[in-house]
Amino acid sequence: MAFNELTDGLSEPVRKAWERSLTSGRAALGRRAVLRAAALTAGAAGLAACGIPPAGNTGGTGDSTANAAKDLSDSEKEVNFSNWPLYVDTDENDKEKHGTLEAFTAATGVKVRYTEDVNDNVEFFGKVKPQLAAGQDTGRDLMVLTDWMAARMIRLGWAQKLDPANVTTAITNIESRFRAPDWDPGRLYSYPWAGIQVVIAYNRKATKGKEVASVAQLLEDPDLKGRVTFLSEMRDSIGITLLDMGKDPAKFTADDYAAAVARLQKAVDNKQIRRFTGNDYGQELSSGDIAACVAWGGDLIQLRADNPDIEFVIPEKGFVTSTDNLLVPARAQHKTNAEKLIDFYYRPKIAAQLTAGIGFVSAVTGVKEELASIAPDSAANPLVVPTPEMAAKAHVFRTLTETEESDFEEKFSKLIGA
Repeated sequence: MAFNELTDGLSEPVRKAWERSLTSGRAALGRRAVLRAAALTAGAAGLAACGIPPAGNTGGTGDSTANAAKDLSDSEKEVNFSNWPLYVDTDENDKEKHGTLEAFTAATGVKVRYTEDVNDNVEFFGKVKPQLAAGQDTGRDLMVLTDWMAARMIRLGWAQKLDPANVTTAITNIESRFRAPDWDPGRLYSYPWAGIQVVIAYNRKATKGKEVASVAQLLEDPDLKGRVTFLSEMRDSIGITLLDMGKDPAKFTADDYAAAVARLQKAVDNKQIRRFTGNDYGQELSSGDIAACVAWGGDLIQLRADNPDIEFVIPEKGFVTSTDNLLVPARAQHKTNAEKLIDFYYRPKIAAQLTAGIGFVSAVTGVKEELASIAPDSAANPLVVPTPEMAAKAHVFRTLTETEESDFEEKFSKLIGA
């Protein structure tokens, strides 16, 4: 589906935000660099413009059993799994081998047909929506989508409710902070595959050894004037600014949002903020062309490996986080096998192998201890395994209504000049 077909019918500010995310935000980036999570949700009008009828069971509260197909798991020992590129552990000598997937097959007898065909959320949605809208099998039993797209799939009734009897390990081992997103309370439909953090980064050489530890410092420190960047993803830049203002991104009001925009606008007007970026801030930060920025944790692991002057800070008032999530789509032919695979990845030992391979945050309790024995550097890195103190500072950006989406994106687009 072409970009104009996907965005036809959306309000102008939301359409611009979608385009911005695809061209310069997380959706445009390589999987190793950072999760490709576009920061917006399109309303039912946009879905209808793509030929997708609005779903009857909105809000994720409807029963998805009507979208279930006959489960062939007992007779067909297979599961078809769609994921992002470079988002599973890989054998160093044979890139076609994935140790955890092979371990699953050895443990269960279920063969995994693994496909790296989720190149970004919007593109993948366009790929599967014709079958889902028609009530047909997509040929996939399990897929990984970012939280805002996972929310849409649930809202449309295109994700199947999981059988608790088949995911007992996941129910037991999921970290408390991942248990109840507002778009899937109680994790009835989804489980996190991995998470990412929005933090502050600075170049110690460029700041002459001075630590940059807060959003307030980014916005007000005269020593940083003209050498600061924020992110072009609305939820990330606004979310971390709200936190600095003492507001919870999961509970903020329209007035809170307007105040956060005004605060950033002041820093734009006085040229404290140089610009808003996708992950192209990485090169500028490494060279010292910018001194400090709001950054994605997935980028910083590699940036720090290449340049020891790069530092990161978890703001005292908190940081923003998001997740990529495992879902069983409507009409999947091997639902039980898919649930077994979800459950398998919530074993701490398996979760540790995955985490060591991809370098992103795990939602599984007990990972640190297992990871320490196979990848001690990763286990000691709070960008991979957040400390309890750091995890307590993690906040999610709440789900927006369609009206809020249009209003907030319009204000943010004006702020960043998009």
